[in-house]
Amino acid sequence: MVSLAVGLAVFGSAADAKARRPVTSTAQTSASAKKAPVARTSTRAKASVTPRSTRTVATQRRSVVRVAEPARQSFGQLAGLHEADDPLDLKSGVAFVLDQDTNEVLLNKNSKAVLPIASITKLMTGLLISESNQPMDEVLTITEEDIDTEKGSSSRLRPGTQLTRGEMLHLALMSSENRAANALGRNYPGGLTAFVAAMNAKAKLLGMNDTRYVEPTGLSSQNQSSARDLAMLVKTAHQVPLLRELSTSPEYQVAVGNRQLQYHTTNRLVLNPSWDIGLQKTGYITEAGQCLVMQAQLAGRKLIMVLLDSAGKYSRIGDAERIRKWLISSPSLPAAVAPTAAPAVVAHEASAG
Repeated sequence: MVSLAVGLAVFGSAADAKARRPVTSTAQTSASAKKAPVARTSTRAKASVTPRSTRTVATQRRSVVRVAEPARQSFGQLAGLHEADDPLDLKSGVAFVLDQDTNEVLLNKNSKAVLPIASITKLMTGLLISESNQPMDEVLTITEEDIDTEKGSSSRLRPGTQLTRGEMLHLALMSSENRAANALGRNYPGGLTAFVAAMNAKAKLLGMNDTRYVEPTGLSSQNQSSARDLAMLVKTAHQVPLLRELSTSPEYQVAVGNRQLQYHTTNRLVLNPSWDIGLQKTGYITEAGQCLVMQAQLAGRKLIMVLLDSAGKYSRIGDAERIRKWLISSPSLPAAVAPTAAPAVVAHEASAG
């Protein structure tokens, strides 16, 4: 801070002023008073005032240098999964392609690595809701409990918003709506605690031994799994017509009070005529990177595709396109197994971002 010195004008005391006055008799004073009025001049008027235009104030400018924080790395990047070479030069740290009918592995890159899975979590949420036999037309209410305190993500579903269970499931699977997903778990018999326990029990039943859930949205990096486990989940979820329909819906509109809210898919490949997608889910948090799971028909085969920890906003889409073109150009090739950087990576917990 620049310190400014302030000058103070010091005036003579009343006693000094009196001492400087000439001594006169009372008669003289009275006579003078009668002859002419005394012109009083205030001390303020006598003081010399410096015009503002000529006043100079010394100031010091300071340059503010903003230092950009380094981008946080995902768990896969920290584990070195991106250092593995693969035939397709994929940007995803983990890639797994499985023939749905024969279980033949066509592509394998770090498929046993255990990593955060972000909103791929919602696929398990949807599977449990579809099996819960709860009425899809029952109206649920968004509350303060559904607000994301993990990552601080935004939502257009304000507390008090009322939608049916079916509408919330649609938004959770198609648009990855976090508050909708949390409300679905919260309204499960026994509440969130019972729902998370059911998620983990279902994972065990499916043989997903690398998988752990702590909440139904995927916002927590403690929701973790491997590509092989997620392939089992996709294969199971694809058997449910409702999940196929809602997850591949391109857009959806819901009435919230007097407003109509339009939602769109988070996976633009759904809109691409080159793709025949039967089920899909995207996911992203910093710790997980960009994630994508799909069931699709490619080159005459029903395939399950899992891409995790992809670096870059559009890299998971680019990787999916690379895989599609590779399969189309060589539909009869034997299983192609990419080198694996690490057979298994159990990611440690990191701070939320």
